[in-house]
Amino acid sequence: MQATSLVYFFLIVSLCIDFSQNETSALLRRQRRRMRGRGLRRSSSAGHRSPRQPEMKLPAPVAGVPSIPLINIDDGVMGVFDSLIGLGGHESSYNVLPGKKGHCTANGMIMYDKAVWSPKPCITCLCSKGEVICDTTMCHPLKCPKTIIPTGECCPVCSDTASSSDSSIISLDDISELSGDSPEPNGLDNVNILSAPTQTEKDELLRTEAVESIEKEGRKRDEKKRKRKGKKNRRKYKAYHREKKPITRKEAADEEIQHESDEDDGTFRTPPHFPIPVPPIEAPPLPSGCSTSDTTVSCINAKLTQIPPISDPDLTSLDLTGNSITTISDEAFNGIPNLEWIDLSKNNITSPGIGRKAFKILKNLKRLYLDGNMLVHVPSELPSTLEEIKINDNHLHAIDEDGLQDLKNLVTLELEGNKLSEANVSPLAFYPLKSLSYLRLGRNKFRIIPQGLPATLEELYLENNQIEEVSEICFNHTKNINVIVLKHNKLEEHRIAPLAWINQENLESIDLSYNKLYHVPSYLPKSLLHLILIGNQIERIPGYVFGHMKPGLEYLYLSFNKLTDDGIDPVSFFGAYHSLRELFLDHNELKSVPFGIDEMRKLRFLRLNNNKIRTVPPERICRAHINDDDVHENSEEEENEESHLEHVHLENNYINTRQLSPHAFSCIRSYCSVILKPQKSK
Repeated sequence: MQATSLVYFFLIVSLCIDFSQNETSALLRRQRRRMRGRGLRRSSSAGHRSPRQPEMKLPAPVAGVPSIPLINIDDGVMGVFDSLIGLGGHESSYNVLPGKKGHCTANGMIMYDKAVWSPKPCITCLCSKGEVICDTTMCHPLKCPKTIIPTGECCPVCSDTASSSDSSIISLDDISELSGDSPEPNGLDNVNILSAPTQTEKDELLRTEAVESIEKEGRKRDEKKRKRKGKKNRRKYKAYHREKKPITRKEAADEEIQHESDEDDGTFRTPPHFPIPVPPIEAPPLPSGCSTSDTTVSCINAKLTQIPPISDPDLTSLDLTGNSITTISDEAFNGIPNLEWIDLSKNNITSPGIGRKAFKILKNLKRLYLDGNMLVHVPSELPSTLEEIKINDNHLHAIDEDGLQDLKNLVTLELEGNKLSEANVSPLAFYPLKSLSYLRLGRNKFRIIPQGLPATLEELYLENNQIEEVSEICFNHTKNINVIVLKHNKLEEHRIAPLAWINQENLESIDLSYNKLYHVPSYLPKSLLHLILIGNQIERIPGYVFGHMKPGLEYLYLSFNKLTDDGIDPVSFFGAYHSLRELFLDHNELKSVPFGIDEMRKLRFLRLNNNKIRTVPPERICRAHINDDDVHENSEEEENEESHLEHVHLENNYINTRQLSPHAFSCIRSYCSVILKPQKSK
């Protein structure tokens, strides 16, 4: 009797174990399908994020007896799959994210602990405490004559049994068990070991469970559809009142996909949409000799024969100085439309080689440098945004009335070293330049001041021309002019009209160096501060020539002339005593220190070197000391009367330094500021 009881007992235990293993295998198959379905649905966003994603080296699946799934009741998450148990010893192609405990990084993406994703179809990976474990889907062997692989599935199914009654085919929408919404762990604890069901009872139980599972899934799907539909309608209603426009079918589909992702509260959730980066359009590499930094490309002396094909909308500066470029096509700057500065100096660009619309696309261009080329006229259709143009040292031989049209924002124009003259520059050429303040026309062929200068002009440079005359009308419309440079021309003092510039209120600097002047010109502007007369043949400074100036002349340069003692009157500097700061009389023919210097109380710099001076009287540069009995009571007035002289140059004269009076330089603060050596011998 005892032997029989033991036999029945072991029979019951074996049946229970077999039953539990069958139940466990069925559950694991369902879980793997759900995991695979989730992975397939998200593989397009997570697995194919980058078009150049490298292949992952996944460990081969370990074949073995299915093991019991472990359920983490606290987290509501399945911890380990049956086919993942044997993968712990394999090295993964993913890395643990440093500094963040439990996080993983996969192909540049951060995965949180317990996150699941599918890098490739039929491959599922899990982030577990900083380690990535990947699993290849294992298919259950089938014993049917014909099998098919449904769309989106990894394993084949029997073609004649693939119906809704097959409990092994689970809907992708049913992921509640895997996500931990309603964990229902099935294990050996659920098996009643006191009763031994027969094979028929087990089959009936499996069929009943499959039917109940299908019905339950159907109810869940219907409920989710109702929820999605309700949420979609509510969102449409909100969107309608917010944007006042109908929602398109594409937008509704996108919303439905988003709602499905919102309803999925599983722990292994990954973002429903990953941005797919658009591969950048690769521009041709820069030629050798070119360099780039931030928003600038520099190709100086790079031996280029054409403008390199560059495609970079962020580029603002292009330097192509010192190459052999001859042409600029209409499409040369299409790839860099936001340029603000172009330097094409020292090339071989010709006027016929520039396309008519070459610069038209550059709507932000402010500076254009074309110095040292072979242009015969100013390029046409230049952008109206230009503020500075340099076309120095070319072959320009004409500027007509339309040559500078539409350049209303131009501030600086440089046209030095060309073949321009009053004969080939139209009087209306500068009329469109409503903002021009700086004009350089040096080293051309002008014989008179160009006509039609803009009213906004402040600085005019006409050096190294052939100008012989300054007429009364040439500056009538330039009331803002501040600087005029006429050095290295052919001016004589009697060819400067009395009313040429005397009434100018803003003219502060005139440079008449290296002309044919024999004395300091009269009728100078009232506002003049700087007068530069170096390198003429000036023999005389007329009396009171500076008397009408207000606030008064500050800088007078008369170096390299023919001034003598007779050419400087006691009143030659009248009007400048209280204002003159620098006086250059070096390299003349003076035999003594001129009168009036001791009256210049603001004078700081005096040059009398390279003359024929033999002595320095005590009171010619510095006033004699006042005795203590004659001290004025007004101390402030005494302070104003003190000399500010800091530098005196008297070298290269005939001065006997041993015979100089100790009071000759008493007003100078430091004797080291008086230069007396060397001196010439008799």
